[in-house]
Amino acid sequence: MKKPIELLSYEKIEKFNPENIAKLKNHYREILNLIGEDVDREGLLETPLRLAKSIQFLTQGYDHDPEEILLSAKFKEDYRQMVIVKDIEIFSMCEHHMIPFIGKAHVAYIPNGYITGLSKIARVVEVYSRRLQVQERLTTQIKDTIQNTLNPLGVAVVIEARHLCMAMRGVQKQHSVTTTSDFTGAFERAGTRAEFISLVSSTLS
Repeated sequence: MKKPIELLSYEKIEKFNPENIAKLKNHYREILNLIGEDVDREGLLETPLRLAKSIQFLTQGYDHDPEEILLSAKFKEDYRQMVIVKDIEIFSMCEHHMIPFIGKAHVAYIPNGYITGLSKIARVVEVYSRRLQVQERLTTQIKDTIQNTLNPLGVAVVIEARHLCMAMRGVQKQHSVTTTSDFTGAFERAGTRAEFISLVSSTLS
């Protein structure tokens, strides 16, 4: 008699598209072979499969609709002051070299009758960052999605990131940081923008 499967209080289960995984695995095996590796040596036997799963995880953003994420938690609320979600970690892949860039996003909006769940802002950042990206477009996509979905009085997005394509290859500048920003509505006014920058630069005591 089989022992019943014990249910845990919480268990995260990863699922991948098996057809895509099989195709990617074969391609990565060929890539390893082309760079001169012995794909049958012990340390590399499972590497093509790991790479296949890894690239599917790192680019999962293509499977999700950021606007639907915001609409799933859109609530009427008579609040017209700044809402800021800052220090949202970003892990993305530069589309030019498929090397990571890592940083953080600061996002703010001023509601115009509707708010969204705070976690949904972070989810929008996550969805767009889990695609092949350039930082400039990533910044604008986050801003446009919030503006188009919530129709707030203004949106502000600032991203700071280190690009490993600059650190590991090419110019090899390990400590450079790239900052991008985009604003709409009320944040196009100098005073509102300055308040936002001051708040994202401050730390809680």
